[in-house]
Amino acid sequence: MSTHRPMPRLFLVRHGQTEWSVNGRHTGISDIPLTPAGVQQVKATADKLVGEGRLIDPKNLCTVFVSPRQRAHKTFHILFENASKVPDHVLTEEAREWDYGDYEGLLTSEIVARSPGWDAWKDGYAGGESTEQMQARVDTIIEKVRAYHRKYYEEGTVSRDVMIVAHGHFGRILTARWVGFPLAYGTKLTMDAGAITILSYNHNNLEEPSITALNLSSLLM
Repeated sequence: MSTHRPMPRLFLVRHGQTEWSVNGRHTGISDIPLTPAGVQQVKATADKLVGEGRLIDPKNLCTVFVSPRQRAHKTFHILFENASKVPDHVLTEEAREWDYGDYEGLLTSEIVARSPGWDAWKDGYAGGESTEQMQARVDTIIEKVRAYHRKYYEEGTVSRDVMIVAHGHFGRILTARWVGFPLAYGTKLTMDAGAITILSYNHNNLEEPSITALNLSSLLM
């Protein structure tokens, strides 16, 4: 195993602001665009954090997993619009938001009015994905990220970093699962629209996944 390469990282990006992220509506499969403010939000993040010699250096990204929803895909392209080369990326439903099923487009208060006592983190979404299904999907993409990280750290055959551009619930769950916590731990985490979380490893050991930075971009604004 390498003793000199810096630890690989996963940059986990939530898409910029949308109309529904502002008013709190559950936005899963609905293809809602970024607001003008959301576009500027992502541009500001790119200006601060993306570019040669910056935290997110395109040449260090071996791949980017992007949710196919336009709010995520647009966020990806804005982040790298001034880069000399757009990083290799793949649109994948594995990075889509939690499928809210019958509760798509509803406020939490409206869901609770329909289903008193409902708790998304325990009950999942009727007509959509259960907590077990969501956790399994997130775990699958984590394993793909870690396969890239092993290729970099142990073999040096790919670049250092991976990025996922996705959604709020997805990102909070992935962060919890990255460090081996139950899906429901995601309710304790914050991931604002346009935010970036950095996941890596402690003690130069791929067996010790860690949360390096949470909600980074919003803290810089």
